[in-house]
Amino acid sequence: MAKKKSREPWLERYSAVLLAAFVLGGWQILVPLAGLSEFVLPTPLAIAKRMVSQFSLLATHSYVTLFEVLAGFAIGVLVGVPLALAIFYSRAFERAIYPLLVAMQTVPKVALAPLLVLYLGYGWAPKITLAFLISFFPIVISTVVGLQSLDKNLVSLVRSMGASEWQTFFKVRLPAALPNIFGGFKVAISLAVIGAVIGEYVAAERGLGYLQLQANSLFDTTLNFATVVTISVLGVVLYYAIDFIERRVSHKRDAAK
Repeated sequence: MAKKKSREPWLERYSAVLLAAFVLGGWQILVPLAGLSEFVLPTPLAIAKRMVSQFSLLATHSYVTLFEVLAGFAIGVLVGVPLALAIFYSRAFERAIYPLLVAMQTVPKVALAPLLVLYLGYGWAPKITLAFLISFFPIVISTVVGLQSLDKNLVSLVRSMGASEWQTFFKVRLPAALPNIFGGFKVAISLAVIGAVIGEYVAAERGLGYLQLQANSLFDTTLNFATVVTISVLGVVLYYAIDFIERRVSHKRDAAK
């Protein structure tokens, strides 16, 4: 039992690395054994070599996509959080706006991309708008859920001690809702990457989505995979950046296991 307990923290700490190594190792071994060419399915080593040799190209297009993602996410936060506050504090506004939000969310964003290009042009605006549209909904919902999850008895206790609504919000409501809010931020930043790349598929001259389309047109499967990996790495880095900020500003909740 003691040996088992001593192994658990090590396995938990390195489980992601071990799983990734197992998957990549199996991929590297099985592709040559199956007789697949690099055109059909390149090996992880071939993809890594291309990412190193084409680092400047991938970095140049990554900066464009990163800007679109961060701009769309920032607008999503600036719009989504105040909208969630209005929904929380106004029952009439909640009943009026919720159906519109759900209807907007159910519309495939790929269908909106050509319209955004038609109305907003060929520059930054359609990609940033698409990143915003696809990311702000989870911010709104998670913020509302976080604000509503606070125990009413605790609010009554604070108010009975003479706290104003502003004090109640900043001292009690907001700290209690931060884990939910940051949970929405994590989902939103991942979706913003998807939105920006979709926008680049439709109309762009730069960005990782544009680079992937160019790789497709040249039948360069290795560069295509390298671009996909770069998009994935970008999403993971942004996700853990939000997680890092959350650990600095939000209290930690014990998991119910």
